[in-house]
Amino acid sequence: MTTETKNVEEASDFLDLSSIKPMEELLQEKVQAEFIANTIVEGTIIEKRDNGTLVDIGYKAEGFLSAEEFDNWTEVKVGDKIDVFLEEIENANSMPGISAKKAVFQKAWTTIINEYKEGSVVKGVMKSRIRGGVMVDVMGIEAFLPGSQVDVTPVRNLDDYLNKEYDFKILKINHERRNIVVSRRELLEEDMAEKRAVIMSSIEVGQLRKGLVKNITDFGAFIDLGGMDGLLHITDMSWGRISHPSEMIEVGQELEVMILAIDTDRGRISLGLKQKSDNPWASVADRYPVGSRVKGRIVNLMPYGAFMEIEQGIEGLIHVSEMSWTKRITKASDVLKAGDEVEAVVLDVRKDQKKISLGLRQTDRNPWEALAEKYPVGTKIKGKVRNMTSYGAFVEIENDIDGMIHISDMSWTRKINNPNEILKPGDEVEAVILDIDSEQQRISLGMKQAETDPWAEIDKLYKIGDKVKGLVAKITAFGAFIELSHKIDGLIHISQISKERVERVKDVLKLGDEVEARVIKIDPAERRIGLSIRALDEDFSEAEIKKVADQVSKEIDGAMVGMGEAFDDALSILEENVKKKADRKTADKKNDDESEKTASAPEDEVEVKPEEKAVETELESTPEPEVTPEVKEASEAEAISETRETSETEAQPERKVEKKKDD
Repeated sequence: MTTETKNVEEASDFLDLSSIKPMEELLQEKVQAEFIANTIVEGTIIEKRDNGTLVDIGYKAEGFLSAEEFDNWTEVKVGDKIDVFLEEIENANSMPGISAKKAVFQKAWTTIINEYKEGSVVKGVMKSRIRGGVMVDVMGIEAFLPGSQVDVTPVRNLDDYLNKEYDFKILKINHERRNIVVSRRELLEEDMAEKRAVIMSSIEVGQLRKGLVKNITDFGAFIDLGGMDGLLHITDMSWGRISHPSEMIEVGQELEVMILAIDTDRGRISLGLKQKSDNPWASVADRYPVGSRVKGRIVNLMPYGAFMEIEQGIEGLIHVSEMSWTKRITKASDVLKAGDEVEAVVLDVRKDQKKISLGLRQTDRNPWEALAEKYPVGTKIKGKVRNMTSYGAFVEIENDIDGMIHISDMSWTRKINNPNEILKPGDEVEAVILDIDSEQQRISLGMKQAETDPWAEIDKLYKIGDKVKGLVAKITAFGAFIELSHKIDGLIHISQISKERVERVKDVLKLGDEVEARVIKIDPAERRIGLSIRALDEDFSEAEIKKVADQVSKEIDGAMVGMGEAFDDALSILEENVKKKADRKTADKKNDDESEKTASAPEDEVEVKPEEKAVETELESTPEPEVTPEVKEASEAEAISETRETSETEAQPERKVEKKKDD
């Protein structure tokens, strides 16, 4: 037994040693007492591995830090001193649990709460985008920056701000949750307010200032004048025409602009770019007088015309109506395109309205003037029908120049209601030049003027009482038109078709039927011929028929409806007189003296009984009937009239040539 053991045994007789801890345990407790969890301790990197480092903090075992704990892992080396946060003294692996990032956070958080407060300004780096904003690294602490607080204007791309250092204002510090909310916008607004006050105190209308294009819109651009924005409207960018501000400027471009207006109450400034140069419209009338020729470039096309830039800031309009002498241009793009270099003639200058009217066709001679020299009035021409309307037909003369034949100039004898009654597109016709209006670009032609007017010799062609034949050319409700020789139409009124009452003309006559009738009226002045089938079989003398026709004309004053009724009454009287004459002749045969007297007596001295005289007197004394509007508008009176229409409907253009009645 050794002396030490003997001493222990002897001591145990006097002391209770069972409660005394072993030396190793006492040493362990001493080491642990020197380390406190959730505190920051200093350590040394003693080994660097691929995935992390071993750190000696003075504990019996080393702690492990992963590579993610370091912001500059490639620069870490053995022997570096590093502060770590002691999360736990000993973990499941019998190693101290440590963290470098938490140590940084703890030191930064302590610094912030000790040195900064809400409203303080700190520096930070925008690290990453999250929902609703950006995370900012402020001295190792991740602070939240709402998206609305990034800039004073809406941010289109947050990525442009990442990994850049800015000043931020602390809006809120939450001690319990240990987070911070910051703003960059408030600092910018405060800075701008200071600069705005300085600018507003020194700025003046008419002053020139430099600025940067901050933003471009459809209506203009906002220029940063060094802390305050001004609006450069699109209309103040150029004296010429631009469709969008981006045609002249771009974001970030430096411009020198003129101060046009200042609104101190609303804090707004209006800027101008074109005002730096003289207004080119001030002397435009002197530089481009009416009639002068100019050259330029087509800069814009519209359906109604093309805009030509004569010089910077000066544009003129070439209307579609001024592009061609002969062709009808409906769209400017059919003739011109943007970028074309053209020559035009100045037609009009309106300096106050900043408008110049240009003509493209005026660079060539007016072909209508040349045509007037080549084809004087009265010249016969031949051409093809190109187009027709309800009031006439257009005939090509030459080089896309058309002349119009009005329906009243198509026939001497027929009343043409629509040109398609005698013409169709493609027909070749012969006509006479009646008038040429070079200014209005109109040529009036006449077909009938190329022929002899048969009415000029009507007395040689027909006489009252003549029996004539013709074809039914047209049927109306009031009668039928018969085409006679020389293309002259005569009218058989419905009352003159038969002795019996006719309800409808088409029940008796058909188009194309050959008809024989007697001429009962000829009016050269009104170009009318009245026919009667009813009078065909009666033995009327020319004098009797003419007398009846005169009575009819006097009573109806040219209205064919009344004419038919009057003829009916007059012919009934004549028929009755003829019958009575025949009866008297039969009775007078018994008396030779009376028969001889009757046979030798003139026809117009035939004795007329008192009752017959009363009828004739009543007919002669009948006052002229009032021509009511209905009678005037009656289609039959209109149709029988072969005279030209002297007034035009809204659908017919104004006639260019006055015609004499005897044409």
